[in-house]
Amino acid sequence: MMGFAKPALTNLQQIELLRRRGMHMADAERAQQCLQHINYYRLRAYWLPFESTQVQANGEHRFLPGSDFDDVVAVYNFDRELRILILDAIERLEISLRTRLANELSLRHGPFVHEDASHFARGHVWQQSLQELQKEYQRSRETFAEHYRRQYPYLTSPPLWVACELMTLGHLSRWLQNMASPKERQAVATAYGLDEKVLVSFAHHLTVVRNIRNLILAYPQIDTRQMGFPVAWRTFSVWHEGTTP
Repeated sequence: MMGFAKPALTNLQQIELLRRRGMHMADAERAQQCLQHINYYRLRAYWLPFESTQVQANGEHRFLPGSDFDDVVAVYNFDRELRILILDAIERLEISLRTRLANELSLRHGPFVHEDASHFARGHVWQQSLQELQKEYQRSRETFAEHYRRQYPYLTSPPLWVACELMTLGHLSRWLQNMASPKERQAVATAYGLDEKVLVSFAHHLTVVRNIRNLILAYPQIDTRQMGFPVAWRTFSVWHEGTTP
């Protein structure tokens, strides 16, 4: 390829390059084993803070005094564990809110409450939300959606407890916000110890959570990203291991 002169390096050559730039490695064999399983370029994101801002004549950055490969790997492992914890917390929040909304509305008004405009405040928002749900139901390849289409071909949308599993986080937020009864919305919010108005704000921010989740899945590094979780989220029981929302 024209203009690109960097050759592929073996793990030993990578280690030598890092040492030449000033990275300390107490155990070269362990470093080699690490590089055999974690891409050199992936780890690079974690040693950037250890680099000097000054560029050498050959274009390389020297590492700051005291830079240690074991520290880089420790930061990488911390970031990996943080990623797992965040994904777990996001999943708990999603599942919990879907379940609470489906249970509260369907038990009060029946399985197809979402098809009745009288239970929602803004008719045009309800109409748009229902149309989006119907389209998603018809194209979904989820096993439960296919089952309902086979068993009940006359349905234009499934019962709410199925519908909630088909909604995107943005759609779920919109359905919650558009509920006509603050009292019923409060019944959902009570499970989290929140006022229903705070819950609406929380649900709106689930779209931000979705974006964070996508960032976590798409990018190798998250420990330096500013996530901006609302303080109230940290008190939810769904954050804690072994608890039931």
